[in-house]
Amino acid sequence: MIPIDLTGKIALVTGAGGQLGRVMVRTLAEAGADVIIHYRSSRGKAEELKQQVEALGRRALLVQADITSQAEIDRMRNEISGFYGELPHIVVANAVVQYEWTSVLEQSPEDYISQFESCVLQNVYLSKAFLPAMIERGAGRLIGINTECSMQNFPGQSAYTAGKRGMDGLYRVLAKEVGEHGITVNQVAPGWTISDRDREEGSELQAQYESSVPLKRRGTDQEIANTVVFLASDLASFTTGAFIPVCGGNVMPGI
Repeated sequence: MIPIDLTGKIALVTGAGGQLGRVMVRTLAEAGADVIIHYRSSRGKAEELKQQVEALGRRALLVQADITSQAEIDRMRNEISGFYGELPHIVVANAVVQYEWTSVLEQSPEDYISQFESCVLQNVYLSKAFLPAMIERGAGRLIGINTECSMQNFPGQSAYTAGKRGMDGLYRVLAKEVGEHGITVNQVAPGWTISDRDREEGSELQAQYESSVPLKRRGTDQEIANTVVFLASDLASFTTGAFIPVCGGNVMPGI
């Protein structure tokens, strides 16, 4: 057995109270990391996560911020530094603005702006706030949550896909810019993932979608979190610039 040990590491997860984020938080803590739980409005879920992290014997900090604002992220950075005395070793950019999908002709321009702000600018702001400390340390992990939609380009996905494809370009450039400092920059691209919402609603089975997936099932939130924790660990020390679909083979990047 090859263990993943993040003891002594501090991890920030944005959108930590979301369907995927909450499992990432718990899994990072189970691997030994202290966790910064970012939220924008879901204070109750964040408080619950904090208790779960602390029950594992890890330190947890709640931080509220609008991730589309550099000033808010800078404030968050200062709160983190004041609490831990240092900045995170691992940053997981998971938050995204939710909106109603429709066709390009009917989609509001504001929806494209929200996706650019939450997919691209969030990562610019996080990089400016947290990468300098990683550069000084000579090590770090930036992990972004992308989507299989970036490769599907299906009708109705335009704003989301545009934002995530912009994020992909940013991450590839960042990987080349900060690699010499021992920082890895990678993306995890979930498929249509089973989360707590599906379990509560009994909607885990989606036959039409599953029929297109080579593994003939949907993935789980835990499987997404497992990939995030792998990328955060020393096991992925020579992996950077990667776009890793965790979707049962539903999309496959070309070479």
